[in-house]
Amino acid sequence: MTTDPTVSWPSMDHVLIIHSVRDYAAWKQVFDEAAALRRRAGELSYQLLRDEHDANRVVHFSRWTSLAEARAFFESPGLEEIRRRAGVEAPEFNYLHGLEQGTL
Repeated sequence: MTTDPTVSWPSMDHVLIIHSVRDYAAWKQVFDEAAALRRRAGELSYQLLRDEHDANRVVHFSRWTSLAEARAFFESPGLEEIRRRAGVEAPEFNYLHGLEQGTL
């Protein structure tokens, strides 16, 4: 497939977070409680995935209105407390600009 550089694609800014959690059920409860907070910060959609062999290794893949808003949210001091409450260990953040999306 050839992409025409003159075509304007809608914003596709994403964040990929990979982290271990002490207890998935406890983490998920805090994650769900923070849904409105994430939405107000600019999160548009998300997917949760987990490692095939480690149920407490979680991937949070989300689409955002902008990477600036995502970065401001994830790097805010208040989110550190939420992560601590959720039992998050050593999160790895990847801020990504989308290039193309398709279905096969």
